[in-house]
Amino acid sequence: MTTYDEIHVVWLTAGLGCDGDTVAMTAATHPSIEDLVLGALPGIPKVHFHNPVLAYEVGDDFLQIMHRAAAGELEPFILVVEGSIPNEKNKADGYWAAIGTDPTTGQPITTCEWIDRLAPHAWAAIGAGTCATYGGIHAMAGNPTGCMGLPDYLGWAWKSNADIPIVCMPGCPIQPDNFMETLLYLLNQAAGRAPMIPLDDMLRPTWLFSDTVHEGCDRGGYYEQADFAAGYGDRSCIVKLGCWGPVVQCNVPKRGWMNGIGGCPNVGGVCIGCTMPGFPDKFVPFMDEPPGARMSTSAVGVYGRTVRSLRQFTLNSMNREPDRPAGHTQPLPEQPPSSEQQLES
Repeated sequence: MTTYDEIHVVWLTAGLGCDGDTVAMTAATHPSIEDLVLGALPGIPKVHFHNPVLAYEVGDDFLQIMHRAAAGELEPFILVVEGSIPNEKNKADGYWAAIGTDPTTGQPITTCEWIDRLAPHAWAAIGAGTCATYGGIHAMAGNPTGCMGLPDYLGWAWKSNADIPIVCMPGCPIQPDNFMETLLYLLNQAAGRAPMIPLDDMLRPTWLFSDTVHEGCDRGGYYEQADFAAGYGDRSCIVKLGCWGPVVQCNVPKRGWMNGIGGCPNVGGVCIGCTMPGFPDKFVPFMDEPPGARMSTSAVGVYGRTVRSLRQFTLNSMNREPDRPAGHTQPLPEQPPSSEQQLES
């Protein structure tokens, strides 16, 4: 496999989205975007980062990078797509999303055209955020755009010119360190220091999306003992308030949101399933008790109350000094003289 000393990251934000994934990514710390672009991490290629939200170049000056990449003059590069990809063929005229103007035709260059031009030259392609991976909010039932995620647009079996499948990094927005850690993995792969990135059947990195929210949640112990919150602000399990944590594949409670702090259930917010391909349609209405939650919480009720009682019984016993014979005291151990006492003597 060919290895590289330098690589470009071409970030296309022209999909239907809010740039929230770009903004979230700036909060990453393991590694940070600054670590990558300043070359602070040894062993990976030098990174040239091109994101229109963060770039100093604007307008046509920025688009020159994209034109060069589309012409095969910027290889190797990693294509990052942010935002849902609309269906430009579901209407008679007009367009849904575009960036820049084609100098030959004078017409806007649609997001679909950019992907068609860039994808064949990309060393790897990443969908950043749930909109770019599975369609997200913009693809929910009733939308007129017919928009979709990158795998639906390019095909789930698509592979880059380096034989790498599409890498899906869902989240609304994306968890910052999840994205940067995945990008770092690909950079190590480009340097010949890592094997092919492992992905699950929905093209997500396996080491990030194998466990559920519930398995890493600070509140999981409360579920086990059937201690369920009756309202927001309670410290116990919030599954009855609408949390989908027991079934949603996401590591945010374990990882936190920024610098290890935060994460939806950790701070009292219900999980709404934003990393899942079925989001949002299969998870609405968000604040209702999820299907199955009533049955599972009822099933755990008897067991949980028993466990809680046993734990309280043990706590009442262990949270006391041991019984000792009357008048029996333990002498305090002799303390060495302090430095002040030594000076006085």
